[in-house]
Amino acid sequence: MAEIVQQRIENRIPELEQLERVGLFSKKEVKATALEYKLHRLIITKVDFIAYIQYEINVLELIKKRRSRIGYQFKREEIEFSIISRINNIFRRATTKWKDDVQLWLSHIAFCKKWNTQGELSKVFSSMLAIHPEKPALWIMAAKSELEDRNSSESARHLFLRALRFHPESKKVYQEYFRMELLHTEKLRKQQKKLEQAEMDGGYELHFGLLISVFIFQRDTTHTDHAECPVPSLQSKHTDDSLTWDFMAKRELGATVGEELQSAKGRASDMARREERCYQVYEEGLNSLSTEAMWACYVSFCLERFKRKTNVQQLKEKRQERLLAVLQRAHDSSLLKEDFYKNWLQVLLSSGDSEQTAAVAMAATQRYRQSVDVWCLALQTMVRLGSGATGKLFQDALTHVNPKSSLPLWQLQVEWSMTSQSPEATEALFQRGLLSAVPAVSMEIKEKYLDWSFGAGGYKKARKTFTSLHENRPFSKAFFTRMIQMEKDQVSRVTMYGETRTNQNQIKCIYKALLTSTDIAKCCTETQPKTPNSKQCRSRSTVARKNSLERPEFRKKPSEEPGYEGWPDLFWLCRV
Repeated sequence: MAEIVQQRIENRIPELEQLERVGLFSKKEVKATALEYKLHRLIITKVDFIAYIQYEINVLELIKKRRSRIGYQFKREEIEFSIISRINNIFRRATTKWKDDVQLWLSHIAFCKKWNTQGELSKVFSSMLAIHPEKPALWIMAAKSELEDRNSSESARHLFLRALRFHPESKKVYQEYFRMELLHTEKLRKQQKKLEQAEMDGGYELHFGLLISVFIFQRDTTHTDHAECPVPSLQSKHTDDSLTWDFMAKRELGATVGEELQSAKGRASDMARREERCYQVYEEGLNSLSTEAMWACYVSFCLERFKRKTNVQQLKEKRQERLLAVLQRAHDSSLLKEDFYKNWLQVLLSSGDSEQTAAVAMAATQRYRQSVDVWCLALQTMVRLGSGATGKLFQDALTHVNPKSSLPLWQLQVEWSMTSQSPEATEALFQRGLLSAVPAVSMEIKEKYLDWSFGAGGYKKARKTFTSLHENRPFSKAFFTRMIQMEKDQVSRVTMYGETRTNQNQIKCIYKALLTSTDIAKCCTETQPKTPNSKQCRSRSTVARKNSLERPEFRKKPSEEPGYEGWPDLFWLCRV
């Protein structure tokens, strides 16, 4: 028995570590060993199971309160889901041993509903009905749960039909089944009303989709590409939408041209003519609808044709020429979407046109001055081209973008400086980054500064950098752990050469500084800094060291509820 209990306790270790890591619980607060032992005695009582379940539910309620208090809403899968799974397992063990206790089944159902475990809820209903098929009320409860909780009319109908096989004369089952079908009909009526309203308000997508479906069906059933298409209807009703022109243009690719062409050059020539007709339709659309969406359809089509593989160089060059021309025209119209600039620069870089590539990169930054992604794309391009104006461009980028979003720009600038600039210029850049008011930027700069110092000047320079920065806010755990690893590596090197000098004391000091820094960061704000011995810090740490399990208040049991006499608080605690 002891081995089994020990195994179950050890299975809780990952969950307890997560609770302690995120600050919701300490391991000392969770004490379930005695309760686990009670479930493995020779004589087991129902009260032992209920006490264990009630204890776990109290833990869940307390975690919920503490999450709300500290505002931490992550790691639910590792914490709550694990506890809920354990509670369901204890319930299953209890209902297996006391199958006739309907209240125990209902408590399990109430728990599943409260903690929203729909998959487990269906399994509980299925097991309960297999043991208690003689109770019509349970069938009705299960069907209602499928309809209301899982929104499954089919499952509810299936349960009612099974209930009628067991209880063909039950008026209550017939009434609830009839009510369920009425609710299902009302639901369908509301859905139909919404569909009609959508068609009235903005039903172009519906109309367009239906017409295209007819076209595809006609083409597939007649086995020809020249099926009758609803183009006249689209042209007459929806010429103000880019999807209409996009469909009509792409339709030209499937037009038949007579006899099949055998040679690759002949097929490429035929495809070029088809694509030219597509371009003509897009041009016609732009004459009447020059919008960003229309240009996006045109550019997307040109880009898709350009990416298609072909062995005919002439066709490939023609596609590239068309794509670059359309991109330039869309940019000149200030209607080119941000994402297309990346494709534009990639095509220009592959063609080897450095001057035009640099011009497009700068034009993109003028068009989207506040976009971090565009600036990063332009800067990467300029770095790749080896432009001498890259340093100034970095400064321009930092002046235009929001400082809170500037971390990618700093990272890119640091990488560029470490590989292309002098050590003095790189160190000056690090010093500027440390002064950033954005905590994410300054922390990242501190970490990279330490790594660069070690690479540029070795262990002594890294220790000097660490000593000058380890007390500066904001604090970074990675900054300390990297220095600790450097110290450990230094100890290993000293030992290899047979020297007696070690860095153990230095490592201890870094650990102490790390713990002190993290304590200050948790209990003090940047606007009102306080020392570790301040009254606020001492009071908060005292509260954090409490080892008390805050038990939630139980709901009062209503005396008018039938069957409540002598039943433990668990059933009322689980009620939704």
